[in-house]
Amino acid sequence: MNLKEQLTTHLSEIVRERDPYMASAGHFFVQEYIRASFSQWGSVEIHTFSFKSKTFKNLILNLPGLPRKKKRDLPPILIAAHYDAVPGSPGADDNATGVAVLLELARMFAKEPIKYPLRLIAFDMEEYGLIGSAEYAAMLQQEKQKLRLMISLEMLGYKDSRPNSQSYPPPLERFYPDCGDFIALIGNLRTIPDLIHLCRNIRQSGTPSEWLTVPNKGKLVPPTRRSDHAPFWDVGYPAMMVTDTSFMRNPHYHKPSDTIATLDLDFLTGVCRGLEQGIRKI
Repeated sequence: MNLKEQLTTHLSEIVRERDPYMASAGHFFVQEYIRASFSQWGSVEIHTFSFKSKTFKNLILNLPGLPRKKKRDLPPILIAAHYDAVPGSPGADDNATGVAVLLELARMFAKEPIKYPLRLIAFDMEEYGLIGSAEYAAMLQQEKQKLRLMISLEMLGYKDSRPNSQSYPPPLERFYPDCGDFIALIGNLRTIPDLIHLCRNIRQSGTPSEWLTVPNKGKLVPPTRRSDHAPFWDVGYPAMMVTDTSFMRNPHYHKPSDTIATLDLDFLTGVCRGLEQGIRKI
């Protein structure tokens, strides 16, 4: 299968109601699908956490980097996507697209490692206030673990090429395209070189891309905090979100209409390919 077919196969399994309370069977099915996919490439680590007297799971796959002559280990690049969805929505763009790309990056980098070790994580409970990622980021900080970079994959498959199809928090509309046909990279100040590098590589692979850096943990522009990178910003890690800009473009956000039929699968494939190329060169 080619990359587009692989991504479509993942989407066909993941896109279903999967709120952990209202659609627990779907939630468990997707959790097991991710676990089975990850386990093809290594042993799957489970990070458990509690929320309102219930236990939840972040699923983790660690991939080694290329062998090094120097003894000093390189810090890992963490790539993550959340697998829960809001009640009543099958969550195709939000966030089956991010999970599908995460699973394909796992396959690609397991077969051909890069310089840095990689840690791929499927986070739970994003829709309840970034709970899974906040628990994990706090643990990393407490253990003083270093990260080369954290990348949150958050809604990657909706494109609208019509004029005025893209909105922004003011005053960003003055500086960015009014056409919703690009993938956005949003990072804190420490990620500026990586934002420029990844944006360039995504563009070179044929997909339009824009980048934005935000100071003060994104608090001046609250929509920039709406994914699993924000807890990593809060504890001082270099982190970025890769996004099709969510509700500022996609009218199906958090609705029953967030289905595979609304996605642009060529756009999603291009985003995945561009990310792979860019991450390989970090």
